[in-house]
This record gives sequence, structure tokens and C-alpha cells, in this order.
Amino acid sequence: MKPLNHHGLKEMPQLRYMCSHQSIHEERIGRFGRIFQDHPAMMLNPSSLIEMGKKGGPMDGGTSDDLTQNVPLGMVYLGQFIDHDITLDTTSSFNTANEATEIENFRTPALDLDCIFGEGPEDEPFLYESNSLRLLTGKTNNNIGQGVSLESEDLARNGQGKAIIGDPRNDENRIISQLQLAFIRFYNAIYTNIESHNPTAEAKHIYEEARKLTTWHYQWIVIYEFLPTMCGEVIVDKVLGRGRQYYKPYERAFIPVEFSIGTYRFGHSMITQKVKLKKGGSTFDLFSNNIGGGFSKITTLNQVIDWECFFDFDGSYQRAAKLDMKLASTLLELPFVQPVSHLSSLATRNLLRGQSFFMPSGEVIAECMGREASEIADVRSHILNTINGHDIDFDAGSPLWAYVLAEAADIGRHDKDGFKLGEGMGPVGGTITAEVIIGLMELDANSFMGSDRNWQPTLGTGGKFTIKDLLTISKNGI
Repeated sequence: MKPLNHHGLKEMPQLRYMCSHQSIHEERIGRFGRIFQDHPAMMLNPSSLIEMGKKGGPMDGGTSDDLTQNVPLGMVYLGQFIDHDITLDTTSSFNTANEATEIENFRTPALDLDCIFGEGPEDEPFLYESNSLRLLTGKTNNNIGQGVSLESEDLARNGQGKAIIGDPRNDENRIISQLQLAFIRFYNAIYTNIESHNPTAEAKHIYEEARKLTTWHYQWIVIYEFLPTMCGEVIVDKVLGRGRQYYKPYERAFIPVEFSIGTYRFGHSMITQKVKLKKGGSTFDLFSNNIGGGFSKITTLNQVIDWECFFDFDGSYQRAAKLDMKLASTLLELPFVQPVSHLSSLATRNLLRGQSFFMPSGEVIAECMGREASEIADVRSHILNTINGHDIDFDAGSPLWAYVLAEAADIGRHDKDGFKLGEGMGPVGGTITAEVIIGLMELDANSFMGSDRNWQPTLGTGGKFTIKDLLTISKNGI
């Protein structure tokens, strides 16, 4: 029998979702999912979302950066690196209704550095040296046409200049590209050290131990340095001490859209309009060829990162922009999105994407998390004041992403010595982000949190290990 396609009888794919949300109760391997499964989606007029995110609109922070007091700019790019380690969505669209459990995540939902190691030396041997299981760099690859001094500071590249790495996105700007190289060198330094102490060991065994140590030290940085910086010390301690209250997968870890489409996009507000790569060097626009051209080889030593400019080595690091409802103006007209349209704005893209995934409002999620009504009202007032004078109707509620940015500006990051406005996420954004990232590690039997909760770093000093330590050790890697 043919299906009934007459008006009023044709199946509406989203009707099942809107009525029962039944599909999202079934967590599926390799797919996205939801935390707040039983709450209705908010619908806003798309014209309001476009107006909200447009260049010259209420989210346009202009060309002068309003900086944080103590958040290293490098932490924002480390956040991007972490994102590339756990999520890759190539199938969702702004112009379709997206069910989270139908969207495939092409990254493992674990902080396992598959963006560095790929599928391992057996499945992706082209990432590794031919005479050992060190990862290739520009130097050991002998990059074609680059020269010794430049290839020594670059990723391995093929004859067309494309990076030979586990995730091509980690070559999309100079900072993330150099961070990818630092992690590769960090692993290589560990591999060399193990090899020197075990000269008769098989390369496979050295690889396995070196990969574990590399990954566990990275996870330590994420929990004890990155999360406190971005989510606040109090929130991280609460999640570690009392457990996860909201991110509770039935069986396996998954990436919730409240995190990937909502809270974890906080870093877009903290990107600065201008960036300096070298101590005492020139300052460049974010999308200049020196920084944001992307997917290209290093052509001058001036493009090599001095990490002292991005992380706290001696106090001279660049600060991230404040976390609030403003974005650097250049992000609202992305030069690589052509022709220019409303989708050229990163803010508009975030807002439309959130709506396409049937997200509840930020206020509803805050209520679900037990936030006080007065607090929610204050955050909402901040949003309404921001959009005042613009043709934007948020009477139905606020997009989760906008709510997270507003509470960061209105409440701030909760540290042990108080709240810091604009220095990190507030209670909703910080809690969701911390619970998901910590949960991904707790649910991973190969992480130190899933296999040895008493483990401490073997590198660094006194049981402490920081991104500064990692970057310092990476200089010893080939």
C-alpha cells in the first residue's frame, strides 16, 4: 500500500519529537544527545536571531578589545583544541530541523587525543615515522619546499602543503596549528625518554605507554587548569566533590547539544580582534594571513608562536576578551563565508543552530537547574537591556548561548575568593560545561579518572602539571 501523502496525512518527521521527545531517550553510540530531555523547545522568529547577531547589532563589540584581568588568551584556543578532540558534526544544517540522536559525532566522546594520534599507527601509519612510532613533524617529514628552519617549526605537510594530522581542523589558524605541533612534540619527547630507558622495548609498547602518559597529563590540565579558569573553582570543586547532577548518561558517554551548541560556545566571546604571536612582535588582525588564513604552511619564522604570549610563563601573556554578550566585530563578518550574508556572522550562526536543534530557552534550563528566580530575572534583564533599541523580540525567552554569555557578564566566574564578572562562565554555563567534560573522563575506562583515580602527574613538580609544563617539555620533542 502506498503511503498517504495527501495534505494533512503526510508524516511530519518532527511531530514525534515535538509531542513526546521519545527519540532522545535512546542514547545512540556515536551520536549527540540531550541532558534536559523532557522540556519543550523554544521558538523565536529567525529575524530576531539574525538581527541579534548581525554586524553593527547588539552583540558587536567593535574593534577595541575589552580584556579580562587574568585569563590567558591561549586558554581560549586550548578550549578550541579540546572541542576538536571530542566533537565533529558534518551533517547538521541551519536549514533543517536537527534531532540530536540522528546527528553523528565523528570524534570519540572522550578526551583521548584522537585528533593527535588518529586511529593509531596500524590504521593511520602515515601519521608516524617509518622507523619508530613517533609522530611526524615538519622536520622528520622533510616538508617539500619549506626549508630546514621553517619545517622544524611546522606540522608535517604533503606536497600541496596540507597538514598530515589526525583532524584537519587543527590547521585552521596559526595558533591552533602550533598547539597541535606542541602536543605532537610533547608525545615525541615522552616517547624518546621511555625509549632511552628501555632500549630493547618494542616500539608498540613504547607507543602505548607514551600515548597514555601524554593523554593523562593533558586530561590533568583540562580538569585542574582549564576548567577552573573557564568554569570557576567553586563549580569544578562541587562537581568533583558531589558528583554530576545533570549529565548522567544511561549507558555510554555522549556529547549533549546543550553543551556543544550552547554552553561550550562561550569562547567565541573571548576571542580578541587582534593577536600578537611573538614577544615584542607585531600585532595582527585575527583573520590576517599570519594568523587566520589557515590550512597553509609556515612561510616565515615570525609566524612561529612564542607561547609566553599566550599562557602565563612570566605574567606578560595576552589576556582574553571579557566573556559577555559582545563578540569581536570581525567575527560578525567572517571573511571566508562568501557571499556575504547573515550567515557570515558567527553569532547569527550560533543562534540559528541552537534553534535548529530544538533547544529550550536559557531561562527554562536555569529553572531546571534550580537557579533562583531573582537570579534568572537579573540575567534576563541584562539580555533585554542589551537588545533594547533593536528590532528583536525575545519575549518567549532567550537562546541558551545568549543566556550563558549574559550570566557570565552579570554574575561571573565563581572562585574561592568571590565572583569575577566577565572572567569566566556563570552557574548555568559553568556547571553544564564542567559536568560534561568531567563526565566524559569518568565514563572513559582509558582515562586516569576512569581507570586510576589516585594517579598523579609524573611530570611537572610536586604533583602539579600545567600547560606551561607541557609546552616547555614539548620543546625537547623532535
